[in-house]
Amino acid sequence: MHDHHAADHVTIAVEPGDTKDLRPNTRLDYFSHGLLPVRVIVTNDSDLPLTLDDARIHLITADNTTIPAATLEEIDRRMSNLKAATGTKVPLPLPIPVPITTGKKNIDKKITDDDNDFGFQTTTVQPHATVAGYLYYDINDIDPPVLSHATLEVRKVKQLPSGNYLDSFEVALHPANEAGK
Repeated sequence: MHDHHAADHVTIAVEPGDTKDLRPNTRLDYFSHGLLPVRVIVTNDSDLPLTLDDARIHLITADNTTIPAATLEEIDRRMSNLKAATGTKVPLPLPIPVPITTGKKNIDKKITDDDNDFGFQTTTVQPHATVAGYLYYDINDIDPPVLSHATLEVRKVKQLPSGNYLDSFEVALHPANEAGK
């Protein structure tokens, strides 16, 4: 699934992680918490660099619900339930009066580590280069199948050094079981 702008020599491809085999091998299971992983691949075949600093990458569902990519803080809130926020009590033999707890810090570190390993490493796409990374979309309140008749819209990709924005990219999505449609 991709959108190629021949005049700009830029292609944006998308690989939604709507099945287990299409998801990244992350430390945490974001999908089971209502966060759809989507790999976004930007290929710049032009002679000028691009920046994604201002880019808006939204999932647009069939009913025109616009879902922005989740921030790390939003992912952290979703992944940190009450049990994780208060920690897990580690049973210890008596007479230690206060149990040791573990929890939230481990989740924060795992989210950060996953972002470092699977997120965008740079927002600059050099000439004749490709960058890719996973973004996560909160699909908790969206009726399945989420990807049926959905699009990923990428706006405000900027060409350097001119600062001109490219036209929006719209990648038609479909569930993995409808490949080739």
